[in-house]
Amino acid sequence: MTPAITLAEKQGIAHTVHSYQHDPASESYGLEAAEKLDLDPLQVFKTLVVSLDSGKLAVMVLPVSSMLSLKAAAKAAGAKKAAMADAKAVERSSGYVLGGVSPLAQKKRLPTVIDSSAQSFDTIFVSAGRRGLEIELAANDLATLTGASFAGIQA
Repeated sequence: MTPAITLAEKQGIAHTVHSYQHDPASESYGLEAAEKLDLDPLQVFKTLVVSLDSGKLAVMVLPVSSMLSLKAAAKAAGAKKAAMADAKAVERSSGYVLGGVSPLAQKKRLPTVIDSSAQSFDTIFVSAGRRGLEIELAANDLATLTGASFAGIQA
């Protein structure tokens, strides 16, 4: 059980947990999840953390097969510029290891933006807080649990 799963259960959010054998040699954790769980990569979402020009961090959730538009991420977070956050800052703020960062139940609650493509699926898959573990839930439920907004953030 991870903090992400615990949060969904405590809040009574409908969800399903999916696990797979993580390959440490995998170069893309998200694409590995989609492949091993036999899912459409557009329905499996990765969690990225960006550093804003204000010095604050923000969470961006988008399909694993997509690239993040830093310009769109900055705009969605109300900033002028955004850059990928330092790995140590990500682990410190989220409480999760890279490749297992969940948008749910992070140590520090950060502003969160979910790519609007998530709304075209009944459910989406995000990391449940550990490599090899995904949680499936409705995009609107993810937004409720994280206080997220929706915006087009793909490059």
